[in-house]
Amino acid sequence: METTGSDSCPAGPYSLSGRRAAGEDPAKRDQILEGAKRVFMSVGFDAASMNDITREAGVSKGTIYVYFANKEDLFSAMIEAERALFLATVRTVLAAHEDVEAGLYKFGVSFVTHMTADKVINAMRTVLGVRDRMPALCQRFFKGPENLRTVMQEFLKHQVDIGNLEIDDLDLAAGQFLDLSSGGFFKFRLFGTMETPPSPEEIDRVITGAVRVFMAAYGARQAKTA
Repeated sequence: METTGSDSCPAGPYSLSGRRAAGEDPAKRDQILEGAKRVFMSVGFDAASMNDITREAGVSKGTIYVYFANKEDLFSAMIEAERALFLATVRTVLAAHEDVEAGLYKFGVSFVTHMTADKVINAMRTVLGVRDRMPALCQRFFKGPENLRTVMQEFLKHQVDIGNLEIDDLDLAAGQFLDLSSGGFFKFRLFGTMETPPSPEEIDRVITGAVRVFMAAYGARQAKTA
């Protein structure tokens, strides 16, 4: 017999017992991802096995397969989670500053500090190592619909709208600031030329220069002549 109103089953990720449906517990999913991250960062994608991840995450193999179809699916989810977390962090950094130079400086420091950290460099090397087998992952990682460039564009557009900057091509300007900020650090770290992250003093020197150059090119005329 057809049921309607309060007699129908409730929608959402819960069973009639009130427990979350299989594969819908965010805490369990995060637990699996954290274990997977430790394994992938320790031995790399190819050497990692689902058995390794099962042990590290402290869950059964059956539980892992409820949440993730295979190792590739798990790796992709881990990368996406890390990327989303960093983008949220830098967006928060930018949103906290109406002053354009302060915002650019804080963003630059956060960007370089994160991108040159050991865990990020190891993750980048792992992503590049599976490029031929998982090209879509690499494309999304570096040029997804939301990335550092688009987050920077949002900030620059706001600064243009309130009169602090004069920019005709937001995409170009965002890329230029990222390039100025990286100061070659990222490439040196990725390819092993620089064995340890740059010091806070060196990051400050590069980001301060990047902000100065960027403002000289795009600062509003009234600000330049003030």
